[in-house]
Amino acid sequence: MEDIAVALQYSVEEHIPRVIARGKGKLAKSILDKAKEYNIPIYHDKDLAAVLSYLKAGSYIPENLYRAVAVVLAYCYQINSDFRKKLN
Repeated sequence: MEDIAVALQYSVEEHIPRVIARGKGKLAKSILDKAKEYNIPIYHDKDLAAVLSYLKAGSYIPENLYRAVAVVLAYCYQINSDFRKKLN
């Protein structure tokens, strides 16, 4: 299975997370490298990434994926104080 990466963005103002980047193979590696460069938390879930990779960049997360994406956001909230500050 080819590596997949999906970048999500969440803001309190929009209330719904959205896909801001997605890619497979070399592009996935580039997305992950950028995340590491900027100390953006990385959450590993191949199944969720595969589903999210079908969404276009800029698309909001569909309601049926809210729970799965909430787990990702909770993970980011736990490990990243900057993320917590943005939400408070």
